[in-house]
Amino acid sequence: MTSTTPVEEFSRIFREEHREVRDLLLALIDALADRDAVASRQLLTEVAAATGPHFRYEEEALYPALVELFGEDYIEKLLSDHDLAIANAARVDELVSTGTLSTHEVDEAVTAVRAILPHVSDCEGLSIMVEILPETVVETIFAARAGARAEGLNLLEWAGSSRSR
Repeated sequence: MTSTTPVEEFSRIFREEHREVRDLLLALIDALADRDAVASRQLLTEVAAATGPHFRYEEEALYPALVELFGEDYIEKLLSDHDLAIANAARVDELVSTGTLSTHEVDEAVTAVRAILPHVSDCEGLSIMVEILPETVVETIFAARAGARAEGLNLLEWAGSSRSR
């Protein structure tokens, strides 16, 4: 039986998390297009629950670990992508909270959700850079992930409370 290294485990988990978020965002786009406010609210709740801990451990442990490889400018871009995703999620939350969705609101919400998708795919590529980090750094990232998941703040709760930006 082959044991999995922390780096291999990170890559597996990171990919699974990105797939989950991708699938939730695509389902949210479909629910919005169907003008199904109930399903849209539920899916947005699921997106926020999945992305809150994920964004948090990225910002608190993963991104700082990658500064030496990428430099401050690229890490700032990743953080700005998070800023945009949070703003878009908040706007979609406002739109779906009304109970009914006009054509304009559907278009705006779908555009906002689609704006999040590129970060999901771009961020997925970071796992190949984690492969070259020391195992102890990867373990630190896992510890931050465990802490963020244990606290369980959704994206908007975390962004409005303990996020450092």
